[in-house]
Amino acid sequence: MKNTRVMQILGYGPPSVLVPGHMAMPTLAPGEVRIQTIAAAVNHTDLKIRAGTWPIRKAHPFPYVPGVEVIGRISDIGSSVSNWSVGQTVITLMQGLGGVRAERTGSYADFVTVDVDALALVPDTVDPLAMASLGLGAVTAFEGIRRMGPVDGRRVLVTGAAGGVGSAAVSIARALGASVTGVVARPTQAQYVRDLGADEVIVVERDSPPSLATASVDAVLDSVGGPLFNACVQALRERGALVLVGAVGGGDVSLDAWQLIRPVTLTGYSTETLEGKDLRVAMARISDWLRTQSIRVPDYQVFPMQSAAEAHLLLERGGISGRVLLVP
Repeated sequence: MKNTRVMQILGYGPPSVLVPGHMAMPTLAPGEVRIQTIAAAVNHTDLKIRAGTWPIRKAHPFPYVPGVEVIGRISDIGSSVSNWSVGQTVITLMQGLGGVRAERTGSYADFVTVDVDALALVPDTVDPLAMASLGLGAVTAFEGIRRMGPVDGRRVLVTGAAGGVGSAAVSIARALGASVTGVVARPTQAQYVRDLGADEVIVVERDSPPSLATASVDAVLDSVGGPLFNACVQALRERGALVLVGAVGGGDVSLDAWQLIRPVTLTGYSTETLEGKDLRVAMARISDWLRTQSIRVPDYQVFPMQSAAEAHLLLERGGISGRVLLVP
């Protein structure tokens, strides 16, 4: 049985608990494929699991390899796999890969083994690192915006607009015909979000009370939560919709109870529920937008896999634009 290099944690803690190691690669089941990693994006999910904020749902969780998404090339296929071949570039995310379920070893590894249904094709015309910078953030944004209903000609507010999900959401909402207002935490992020296609950028700094115009937007894609949540709800016009896709600002939110009797929709989406067919639909649409240059690739920073601790620290400190990628 061959081994693969990994970055793993042996217990919860700060970024420094991420250490290099080796793990045996499991024998391929008939419906599985092995992927040789090109890039694995770092997500806030990885940070919260590593810190112990979101405990791994296993009796014996360690050693644990983080990472819920990876883009790479198929290196081996199981005996019953059809319509896929060695050498194809693919992307896979969630569906038990890393995460709190940890049904499979995560993506901070040279090789990743997944069920074939968890794959989506990355066209040869698409730069793998560009697609990795979109990845989970873009799929989350795509699914969240889809739950808003049609956004063509509507005003959409995107919180955390300089982050991984927010960066993709600004571009996708704009590609779908929306007028986009981005909310960022630092003035230095404003121009980046405008370059993504936002018509307006609002800076809500960490120590400032959130202030958004009441009844000013048709829909909100919120990846921040925390103290910004109530202001986002109040910013909805009648028959507007707020879709929560994350809460990097904290899950404890306040809400004016009278908002619950307004004709607005408050809902959410998590890629924990993502199915392979939905991944393939989203990635096909995202690939088309890339081909026609209808969306912009978010900024990204690349770190060697062995520098995963440094990458975690950077994301944990905040203030970066776009995404952080690990490469073997």
